Amino acid sequence: MMSEMNETVNIQVLIAERNYPLKVLKSDEETVQKAVNLVNEKLKEYQTTFAGKDRQDYMAMCLLNLAVEKMNLYQLHDQQNRLLEEKMNSIEDLLASVTS
Repeated sequence: MMSEMNETVNIQVLIAERNYPLKVLKSDEETVQKAVNLVNEKLKEYQTTFAGKDRQDYMAMCLLNLAVEKMNLYQLHDQQNRLLEEKMNSIEDLLASVTS
C-alpha cells in the first residue's frame, strides 16, 4: 500500500496547445488532470475576453488569477484557524471556571 502512494507515472498534458511531459505521483494524476483542465478553461476565457493578446499574456493572466485565488484560500484558512483557536480558548476558560 505504501509503495502505491509513492508510485510515479509519466503523463502528457496539453496546456495552451503545447504538450508537456510530466512525472507525477499516481495518487496525484487525477488532480493534475483537473488542474490542466482548469488552466485551459481560464486560458480560453481570457482569449475570448481579451482578444488579440499573445499566448504568453494569457498564461501570465492565468497564473496571476490562480495565484490570487490561492492566496485568498490561505487567508481564509488562517482566518478560520484563528476563529477555531478563539472558540477553543473560550471553551477552555469556561471549563476552567466550572471546575474551579
